[in-house]
Amino acid sequence: MTSFEKFGPLFGRVLIAQIFLIAGFGKIAHFAQTAGYMSSMGLPMADVLLTLTIALEIGGGLMILLGFYARYAAIAFFFWLIPVTLTFHAFWHADAASMQNQMNNFMKNIAIMGAMIYLAVYGSGSFSLRRECHKGQAEHTSPWKANSSHREHRDKATL
Repeated sequence: MTSFEKFGPLFGRVLIAQIFLIAGFGKIAHFAQTAGYMSSMGLPMADVLLTLTIALEIGGGLMILLGFYARYAAIAFFFWLIPVTLTFHAFWHADAASMQNQMNNFMKNIAIMGAMIYLAVYGSGSFSLRRECHKGQAEHTSPWKANSSHREHRDKATL
């Protein structure tokens, strides 16, 4: 195993998690302004939705960072990003001055969704808390156990 293969998953999790952690703590610091913005976008119960968003961003961000049930956090983030992206970054409805910025944010969220799919399928990799908790046991490889043994066999065959 090369150093990149060994440390790459950890480095990738740090890079992925930081966007959620920074956003979550930023929303705490500016709770009233963020709730007001959410209300102006037509969302009902903005305070409740914002509290749930903060819990997901910080809780899920830590899960990904630590590699503790990161697959499940990734699945939650994937499905959460669908309405968030369509609601807050609808560049097709934006005025000319903000269209490019909204398109950039829309595409950023699409890329993050791709990272979440990757993380959900392949897991958190080395230096993950879940891996450390299960040393000596049969390693949990996928939330979809029926497919994991086939994938392991396929992956070994391609080495």
